[in-house]
Amino acid sequence: MTQMQPPQATPAPRESAGKAAGGPSMGRLVGVDLARALAVFGMYIVHIGPVLSSTHGVGTWVRYLADGHSSVLFATLAGFSLMLIAGRRQPKTGLAGRQEKVRIAIRAVVLLALGSVLAMEYGGVIILGFYGVYFLLALPLLRLSARALAITAAGLALVTPQLAFFLNSRLSESVQQTIDAYDPLKKISEVGVLDLLLTGFYPTITWMSFVVAGMALARLDLSAVPVQRRLAALGAALTAGAYGLSLLLAGKDALRSTAEGGKSSAGFEKASSFDGGSFEAPQRAASELLSAGPHSGTTFDIIGSLGVAILVIVGATVLMDRLPRLDSLAKPVIAVGTMSLTAYVGHFLAQSTLGVSAGESTQTSWIPVLTFILGAIVFAALWSRFFRRGPLEALLNAVTKPAKYVR
Repeated sequence: MTQMQPPQATPAPRESAGKAAGGPSMGRLVGVDLARALAVFGMYIVHIGPVLSSTHGVGTWVRYLADGHSSVLFATLAGFSLMLIAGRRQPKTGLAGRQEKVRIAIRAVVLLALGSVLAMEYGGVIILGFYGVYFLLALPLLRLSARALAITAAGLALVTPQLAFFLNSRLSESVQQTIDAYDPLKKISEVGVLDLLLTGFYPTITWMSFVVAGMALARLDLSAVPVQRRLAALGAALTAGAYGLSLLLAGKDALRSTAEGGKSSAGFEKASSFDGGSFEAPQRAASELLSAGPHSGTTFDIIGSLGVAILVIVGATVLMDRLPRLDSLAKPVIAVGTMSLTAYVGHFLAQSTLGVSAGESTQTSWIPVLTFILGAIVFAALWSRFFRRGPLEALLNAVTKPAKYVR
């Protein structure tokens, strides 16, 4: 299933969630870094933790909330990160605006390439290639206001699931094979253009809703108490409304997780049930559009999952704002959020190196995932003491430097 938000904006000097003197906070909010770290840990839980069927009590809730919601949180924060590059509260214009668009385009290409390389080994669960497509499609939206972005996100959430269902129902196996035969990405990594746009595990057609919503959030002053209250109410309303209505229309199994079948929705070996790039699900009935389970890709799933993401982001921001001492105590965890690309790629590499199983129905222990979480915290805390950016974040920043020559 998951993955996150790995790619992020070039880190600016971290601020508390409070306002700067004379106006709203303009820099990166520490609460956003905390939310990003929580998304990383959620991804670890899905990829390495026990399957839902083997959990009990609080562990069941943690596992269920991580499934699907952590990747949605990543995608939402990806949209937020785009605005940190392009101008958070006010879009950059003129030369600066053109240069930042080129920086984002370069990042998109690099992430698409990196995602394709990783997908060669880990299959379609890798989200980086999808991020590359999200970023490219978001370029025309960088100068929109918060209201326009929110309306766009709402429209996408209402329309694209039905459009995706229609297109998938018309996509025969022969047509798909014909398209894939001419797709160089498919030949390289098993995650091709069709997977990235429509049939993959994070299809652009429906996941752009999260990215655009994150862009809208970035346009707001999250440090302002009235904004926090309105967003908290909105997040709660979206979550309760979408999931409640889905349960009413589709019955008690409407929120059923893909992990409940005994296999993790992540299962990232090529031999997994997702077979590399595409989510090979049987032909869906139209009635499934009423469900809201993780990764179902329905309107109810998108709206409900976005509501959860908003609550996490606002909650993390409020915690940092209301409890100043928590900033120091949570600094090692926040450090993970500042280098989420490194944390994301690193956990795959570490897993292969250490031979840790993932996505298997025999996984029942929480010890492996807790070890990975602790390892990420320790690494990020130590690295951040000596370097401003994470290893991969620094490389990505260096690759985008040629954008300054754009005129």
